[in-house]
Amino acid sequence: MRNIVILISGSGSNMSAIVQAAMAEKWSQRWAARVACVISNQAAAKGLAWAQAQALPTHVLSHRDFATREAFDAALQQQIDPYDLPQAPCLLVLAGFMRILTPEFVAHYQGRMLNIHPSLLPAFTGLNTHARAIQAGCRVAGATVHQVTAELDHGPILAQAVVPILPDDSAATLAARVLTQEHRIYPRAIADWLRQHPLG
Repeated sequence: MRNIVILISGSGSNMSAIVQAAMAEKWSQRWAARVACVISNQAAAKGLAWAQAQALPTHVLSHRDFATREAFDAALQQQIDPYDLPQAPCLLVLAGFMRILTPEFVAHYQGRMLNIHPSLLPAFTGLNTHARAIQAGCRVAGATVHQVTAELDHGPILAQAVVPILPDDSAATLAARVLTQEHRIYPRAIADWLRQHPLG
C-alpha cells in the first residue's frame, strides 16, 4: 500500500479535497494508495481538526522550534519517513504548506513530491500571485500542479486549470475562483500520478 503524506499550514481545503477524492474513488483499491498522515507546521491550522475528524493521523512540527531551515527539514523528514517504506515509497503532497524546502529535503523525495501553485506556471512564482496577475493586466489566471524541485515553483507540470480574470476582480475574488479549480485538478493529478507509478 502506497502511503500519501500531506503537508499543510492552514485551512487544508486542498487536503480535504484530496482525502474526499481518495475515499470516493477508492484509491486504496484501485491504486493501492491511502492518505496515511497529515502534518502541519502550524498547531492552529484548521485543516488538522478536519483531518482528525476523518480519523487520520496528524502531527504538528513547528518550524519556530528550530534554528535553521535545515534542522526543521531534517526533523520533518523523520516524521515522514516511517510512512516511506522501501517496498512502498510514499507520495509527499504539499497542500498549502507555506515553507520553502531545502534542496536536501527535496532530493530525498525526488520524483514523488507534488505541489499546487495558484498561478499558471511558469508565470508568477512565489507569493501574491492573484494581485500580480491583475496588476499585470492578464486576461486569465489559474492553478498548476507540478512536481517539486529545488527551484521554487518549478518542476514538471502535471496539470493546469485556467480561470478568466474579470474586469471587477480583486485578488480575493480571483483567489476564490482559482481555489475551486485547485480542488478539482489536484486530486485528479494525484490519481494520474498513482496510475502512472504502480507498486510492484
